Amino acid sequence: MITYEYPFNERIRTLLRLEDLFQKANNFLQRDGAQEHHIVLLTLFEILEVAGRADLKMDLIQELERQRQSLLAYRNNPEISEEALAGALSEIEQASAALLAMTGKIGQHLRDNDWLMSIKSRASIPGGVCQFDLPSYHYWRHQEAGVRREALLSWLQPLLPLRDALAIVLRLLRASGRSEHHVASNGAFQLMLGGSSSQMVRISLRLDDPYIPEISANKYALNIRFTRPDSDHRPRQSDSDVQFDMLFCNL
Repeated sequence: MITYEYPFNERIRTLLRLEDLFQKANNFLQRDGAQEHHIVLLTLFEILEVAGRADLKMDLIQELERQRQSLLAYRNNPEISEEALAGALSEIEQASAALLAMTGKIGQHLRDNDWLMSIKSRASIPGGVCQFDLPSYHYWRHQEAGVRREALLSWLQPLLPLRDALAIVLRLLRASGRSEHHVASNGAFQLMLGGSSSQMVRISLRLDDPYIPEISANKYALNIRFTRPDSDHRPRQSDSDVQFDMLFCNL
């Protein structure tokens, strides 16, 4: 199955973008190549930009606390495993404590590093980090992989409380609701939502179905137009019936 997620508000949009960036950074950090470590550094700069919302940390703390209170209501419920409940509560409490321990503006340790900021400013220019532009960065990229990885980890580490907190929130969001099967007649599907409070919709198709959902939605209506790529990967409107699963998510 392949799943497409469409967020209904800017807060969830920001969390999904950060999740994608943290996953990319972690993936390339495990490798040893200088090019891969260059991608990690550029991704760190992207995380810095996306996480720049002043209220992001407080949003996450408040959401974790709301989820903690919801889970506390299940204590002494014979249908709920006390061990699993205690584990979930502990995870949320640890993530909240780590967020509260973050001081200052998110990513300020990166902004305070003049060398990193010089790389960031040059990286926004096409081909701007060539060796003649940034010889000190050229030197750094020729260090041993372990030296580069240690530096990257030191820059990434202060941001990990954000990663851990948003992972919990998105996991709980994706686990909410119930998936339903639908058919889009001639590749088009519309559903009136009537002021729904959903925060995200998930559309799942079989991986071997050559259809791509183009989604537009607000709290009143959802529209999906299924396309299929041509030989040049350009999307073309499908005229076939498309079967898919849909899940509305709300915390």
